[in-house]
Amino acid sequence: MLLLRRSFLRTACALSLTAWAASSAFAQQAFPTEVEAALARAKVPRDSVTMLVADADGVRPPRLAWRSQVQVNPASIMKLVTTYAALDMLGPAYSWSTPVYIDGTVSNGVLNGNLYIKGQGDPKLVLERAWLLLRRVQGLGITTVSGDIVLDRSAFENTIENDPGAFDGEPLRPYNASPDALLVNFKSVNMIFTPERGSQQARVSYEPPLASVSMQPTVALAPGECGDWRAAIKPDFSDPNRIRFTGALPAACGEKSWAVAYADPRTYGLRAMGGLWAEMGGRVGGQMREGRVPAGLRPAFEFGSPPLAEVVRDINKYSNNVMAQQLFLTIGLTQKNRGSFEASRSALGQWWRDRIGTGEAPPVFDNGSGLSREERISAAALGKMLQVAWRSPVMPELVSSLPATGVDGTLRKRALRSGGAAHLKTGSLRDSAGVAGYVHGASGRRYVLVAIANGENAGAARAAFDALVDWASQDN
Repeated sequence: MLLLRRSFLRTACALSLTAWAASSAFAQQAFPTEVEAALARAKVPRDSVTMLVADADGVRPPRLAWRSQVQVNPASIMKLVTTYAALDMLGPAYSWSTPVYIDGTVSNGVLNGNLYIKGQGDPKLVLERAWLLLRRVQGLGITTVSGDIVLDRSAFENTIENDPGAFDGEPLRPYNASPDALLVNFKSVNMIFTPERGSQQARVSYEPPLASVSMQPTVALAPGECGDWRAAIKPDFSDPNRIRFTGALPAACGEKSWAVAYADPRTYGLRAMGGLWAEMGGRVGGQMREGRVPAGLRPAFEFGSPPLAEVVRDINKYSNNVMAQQLFLTIGLTQKNRGSFEASRSALGQWWRDRIGTGEAPPVFDNGSGLSREERISAAALGKMLQVAWRSPVMPELVSSLPATGVDGTLRKRALRSGGAAHLKTGSLRDSAGVAGYVHGASGRRYVLVAIANGENAGAARAAFDALVDWASQDN
């Protein structure tokens, strides 16, 4: 039955593509007036955009198909492909396991040997979950490790690591964090500044605490408006062994928080897990270090992640780049037994050919997150995938993971003027902007919509794309 169903879906999509081609001249002439006007106001040329609006069931000609065969840089819209492929291949209930190993005996709270933690790609080993993992260790009766605490990051190849500032010159932005087999808290530090007016200082707390890093406990308060408070405190993150501030926080700001990527991402996991372990009262006789789990050692327990459906929701609602790359690499690890971008590109390419078909030019994959200048996809190809996804058993999980217009995620502040509803993934880079997903028509029909602009003025096209979504929703 599954093979017959997939064959039917491919046939339906092929018929849909034939209809698109036959109606392309008509569709290009039927450019919505509201969209045309918005593009003109924004000074975005028609030839800078690609747009598609078609029935989700794929059996009717599209309402609009403009340059839909042209491959473009989709920015974060590429996360749609990564997340649907993962849901389709791995299933919504898939979860990651982080096994913990004890190499030695436990007596009177002391592990006489080494403790090993092996990362296997969990995208959501955030601060509170890392704490729970270490609490499980303490639940085994261990408060002191006489040997070393060893982090095994070997499931992903070292070639995935990159210069965090290489993409856009912003190495302190958490969205530039590299994936990691043992990704702890997105390799970021959240600093919370709490003014204490009596002392004319603001207390600074750090989440997580980082072992062997001097972290300035207070910053001076200053009079005046809040303004650019980050610049006012004059941070210095250049030394991985020290975080300091030479300026002052304007008192008018009140409590503020700021998440930054740690200056030495390679050692972040060691410092974060070491800092958490010490904060929990744990001690280490040896050192925190990287290494591999000895062959034949069996795990004392395995720490499970949230299910894939929950992870996909975080990725798409909030456009989390490093989580998307973790998922992309997991596809390569599970399908090709290799945690590399090369293996993941091969696995995704094979999945696309088998599941979506060869009627359209396949996407160009890079890291699966859209934080790339290399990734490409056409509106026709993405539209076809969205139609296949609409008929699939994992459709509810995919659609619910997308930001809802005017409700949540990256579309929380972009409500439809028509009062309609849509679930859309957004994308934005310096020279790429767009939306793609599903629009709920007033007639009760559902549409797939893809709208992407490439070029120097791409961001200015957002108003036109909002108008397109409004137009698509008004079908009665």
